[in-house]
Amino acid sequence: MRLKDKVIVVTGGTSGIGAAIVERCVAEGARVVVHGIDRVQGEAVVRAHADRTTLVIADLVDPASPRRIVDETLAAFGRIDGLVNNAARVARSTLETTSAVFFDEMMAINLRAPLLLIQAAWPELKKNRGAVLNIGSVNAYNGEPTLLDYSLSKGALMTLSRNLANAAGPEGVRFNHLNVGWVLTERERCHQIELGQPADWYEHVPTAFAPSGRLIRPEEVAAAAVYWLGDESRPISGSVLELEQYPIIGRNPVKS
Repeated sequence: MRLKDKVIVVTGGTSGIGAAIVERCVAEGARVVVHGIDRVQGEAVVRAHADRTTLVIADLVDPASPRRIVDETLAAFGRIDGLVNNAARVARSTLETTSAVFFDEMMAINLRAPLLLIQAAWPELKKNRGAVLNIGSVNAYNGEPTLLDYSLSKGALMTLSRNLANAAGPEGVRFNHLNVGWVLTERERCHQIELGQPADWYEHVPTAFAPSGRLIRPEEVAAAAVYWLGDESRPISGSVLELEQYPIIGRNPVKS
């Protein structure tokens, strides 16, 4: 087991990529704190792994939530070996539609919360030579026209990962970062239907977006996450890995 006896905190762990990471971490021997805001979903995840998980419901807009997540983790399991900053708000905005309030909320959840969680967990991470994995997005590089604030937040999160990796190397704490492409979560499936796509839209994704013929699955992201949380990736830190089906930088799709 690649994570035997480690305690991992996964934010946004009640659904989608986060729930897949929780499941994979448990399978690899970890005890996992499942964070989220939906109690019904969270209880379903924890129920499947009752002896290896605990649920923490906390709204990351509240700057006090990171400290509470860490305190509840220590109360439940007594230590922290890894932190997965996966929780994020994905909401559409443009230069014309954004506002100070919207921007601040996006940054609070997508950037400030990861920073404060790392800060709160820092003594434990140092003591246990822990690992932090930040789940970003390929939108960090420039993003879609209607994902302005989201893209800004993910670009900043990538800088956070690199900055802290540089600063924390001598402390033995590792920071790595996954920029994830288009993943077929249940939320994404429903969202595209809300936007007018047919119920089976994910079976007909253009090859420009999915050269393999399908979208990335949450469990495939989870498989990658385990490597960066485990000791087999030591001493690597400061890596930013694109989990996408094609090169992000310099790509020039074949024109039909």
